[in-house]
Amino acid sequence: MTRELLLLRHAKSAWDTGAPSDYERPLAKRGLKAAPKVGRFMAKNGLHPDYVVSSPAQRARQTVMLACAEVGIGEGAIQWDRRIYHAGAVTLVNVLRESPPEARRVLMVGHNPGFEQLLQSLCVGEVPMPEDGKLMPTAALARMRVRVPWSELEHGVAELISLTRARSL
Repeated sequence: MTRELLLLRHAKSAWDTGAPSDYERPLAKRGLKAAPKVGRFMAKNGLHPDYVVSSPAQRARQTVMLACAEVGIGEGAIQWDRRIYHAGAVTLVNVLRESPPEARRVLMVGHNPGFEQLLQSLCVGEVPMPEDGKLMPTAALARMRVRVPWSELEHGVAELISLTRARSL
């Protein structure tokens, strides 16, 4: 069975909202526009996830709900996993290993620098760095083909299919 992993970094967050903590920072106006744009891109390209897992941090929560609404996935179908917040590649792999074995396409929504580390770790060979030096800017969607069951996910088992930035949509 062919599997795909979609990594979506949260959209642009606001810094001047008076949120009591980093965890509670919401999306900025730009992020509120970008998240559904990525969801429409997913819908248009048939990228409907079978399983969605996200950081519950406010900016990730808003991003995943706005994007998933565009592909007909409601909040009740989203798995919230606090381990994703500020996680490195090893922790993110452990979360992904818990994906249902029957899921063909998994969407994970979270944060940098962990997402960049995960992308570079999972992909065979070197992932080409964009000219601006930002592999996973806000609202970027990485699409990878995964060659093993989720439970066997490890370094070098995926190939990058595409890396799409909301700004380019």
